[in-house]
Amino acid sequence: MKKKTFSGWTWITLACFLFFAVFFIYPISRIFLNSVYDFNTGTFSLKAFEKFFGKKYYTNTIWNSLKVTTCATVLACLFGTSLAYFARTIRIRGKRVLDIVMLISVLSPPFIGAYSWIVLLGRAGVITAVINRIFHITFNGIYGFSGILLVFTVKLSPLVYLYVSGALKNLDNSLNEAAENMGCSGIKKMFTVILPLILPTVLASALLVFMRALADFGTPMLIGEGYRTLPELIYNSFIGEVSQDHSFAAAIAVVVVIFTTIIFLLQQWISKKKNIEMSSMNPMEPRPVQGVKNVLVHGYAYLFILLELLPIIVVAYNSFQNTSGTMFVEGYSFNSYIKAFNSMGSSIANTYLYSITALALILVIGILTSYSAVRRPSVLTAILDTTTMFPYIIPGSVLGIAMLLAFNHRPLLISGTALIIIVTYVVRRLPYTIRSSNAILRQISPSVEEAALSLGASSPKTFTKITVPMMISGVLPGALMSWMSIISELSASIMLYVGSTKTMTISIYTEVIRGNYGVASALSTILIASTVIVLFLFFKITGRSEIDL
Repeated sequence: MKKKTFSGWTWITLACFLFFAVFFIYPISRIFLNSVYDFNTGTFSLKAFEKFFGKKYYTNTIWNSLKVTTCATVLACLFGTSLAYFARTIRIRGKRVLDIVMLISVLSPPFIGAYSWIVLLGRAGVITAVINRIFHITFNGIYGFSGILLVFTVKLSPLVYLYVSGALKNLDNSLNEAAENMGCSGIKKMFTVILPLILPTVLASALLVFMRALADFGTPMLIGEGYRTLPELIYNSFIGEVSQDHSFAAAIAVVVVIFTTIIFLLQQWISKKKNIEMSSMNPMEPRPVQGVKNVLVHGYAYLFILLELLPIIVVAYNSFQNTSGTMFVEGYSFNSYIKAFNSMGSSIANTYLYSITALALILVIGILTSYSAVRRPSVLTAILDTTTMFPYIIPGSVLGIAMLLAFNHRPLLISGTALIIIVTYVVRRLPYTIRSSNAILRQISPSVEEAALSLGASSPKTFTKITVPMMISGVLPGALMSWMSIISELSASIMLYVGSTKTMTISIYTEVIRGNYGVASALSTILIASTVIVLFLFFKITGRSEIDL
């Protein structure tokens, strides 16, 4: 009987699975174990869960997170979907600018928006002063629930816009024409014809908005002022200056993981039931409109552009203001940039070094994992493909705790090093690249590879010389999203960093907390400029005008 042998791709699949087993499955399992097991006494206990669910102080945090996250998701879906519909059906002057601004807003760090809105609508904010002077009132600024909701809605609506806009682009216009011929138009057509067709996309974007809002650490910390959310509670419990309770932090993390998993599975179930395959032979074309409708639509679109640009404008403007200590004074200079490079040059260098290293690993692991799942399907590849998607729904603070619990002792003692941060980036942001790799690989006919093999090319040569070059155009958008989300990462980084591994996002956050807004603005401007430059380079190299999310 012939002995069964492993092929090269089997070994590659096993290697990728081992990576995820060590750096994702094992850390997440440590959270569950630490939540019920006391390593000091060697006993199992549910005291951490009893503490969490037994005090209103803690259970209110769940309600706070759910309330602000759900409200932000609903508003973001409402504004983002409506704007996408208007932009796809009505000719808007400056739509190209609208798309670019939306994309830049999505890819910029979320907590920078919170800092900018403090400058505008805080107690000493520019707009606050105008409101108080005109209306003779004392407006105390946007803090607490309303402030967090404002920042989340403004920040995350563009994400829904980009997703829904892509879905509407694939909608065949003959469906619209048929509906109009039957007397269905306007709002009725939107709700009875178009919305059911794009519902899976709306749900997918809603899930992403929900997860991002739930996982956001910086925004509630900067403007929450007592409005506690789960990431903040997890951080204070695990790395708090007053007291630390790792078991309690792990118990909270378990609650979050179970909840996000349920939401994710529910969204997947609804999407599969409502999923409709569409082929746009006759794509929707925006039409010109006249009168009040034209003014209202343009005003709506331009208001979005203004709201998304305001944080960027505020940050850039403040970065060039003169400072004396932590205070802004008259005049303009590069002092904030000089201070940033002199005192935080290492965090700038770390940001680019870690993100580029993580991106290289993401590309290699992502392409190999995707190829194994699509071209070499098996039980193992199916498990691997599913496993690699789960970091998509795990908040950064939870993954950060998992990494510290798993790798804070021998034989894998990597906490406090750059390696633990890079590995966390890879695990957390890999789904973007895998998803885009899967999509492009399914569009490449296997006959191309079969032809190369029949002409004498080896399997490795076919993969590296034929398949990978054909995949690159589809992989790049996912890789771009991975890289840009890495350089704006805060929630996981703040759990893992030490002095020598600080990144720009951590430096920005710490400087804002200290009130050193000049340096924080300079670092933020560098980060945003990096995003814009890379984005335009992507458009230039690929010849694209948009990114398919």
